[in-house]
Amino acid sequence: MITDKLLAFTLLGAGWVLWVLLVLSVLSVAVMVERALYFGSRRMSQAFPRLLLLCMSGDLKSAATLASSVSMESEVVRAAASAAEGGTPAVEKAVQSTIDRRRLEYERWLFVLGTLGNNAPFIGLFGTVLGIIRAFADLAVANKGGGATSTASFVMAGISEALVATAVGLFVAIPAVLAFNIFQRLLKRVIGRSNALGNAIAAGLHSKSGSK
Repeated sequence: MITDKLLAFTLLGAGWVLWVLLVLSVLSVAVMVERALYFGSRRMSQAFPRLLLLCMSGDLKSAATLASSVSMESEVVRAAASAAEGGTPAVEKAVQSTIDRRRLEYERWLFVLGTLGNNAPFIGLFGTVLGIIRAFADLAVANKGGGATSTASFVMAGISEALVATAVGLFVAIPAVLAFNIFQRLLKRVIGRSNALGNAIAAGLHSKSGSK
């Protein structure tokens, strides 16, 4: 009973796998667009060098005023400035807490791109295997009726259709991997700049306390 069901499943061919890959490709594009809009709307302006200088000089009031955007870097400055009265340890905790919390927001849905990039080729290969199994099953049936030329062309058409699944799997995976790497690189840059601002604030506080 189970063997018959498995045999029937393998004879379904690659058609349904192509539909699955089509749905996954739409999902992948949706995530790319959503994340691109998210990263773009939270991009730090050209004020970063000025902001860094203000933090290093200890002028936290001006720095917090300048850091008015919704970017991670701006929120780090505001959080560090509000914790400045507690000294360097309080600033470091505020910076790290803000980065950890905002990183989860930046990483949202990126696992979809990572998963598709790693597994879409295998889904396509699975469809190709099913398609070839279906093609050879059709060949066995066609051989009973004779006609070698028509049978060969029929089987080649089936195998060609099966190979499309692998191509589609790669077509889904390659953009997903590329987008995943780009977003990870952008996130790494944002975190690096946020840490730089936090360290600058700590250095500015240390400099001001040392001059007193």
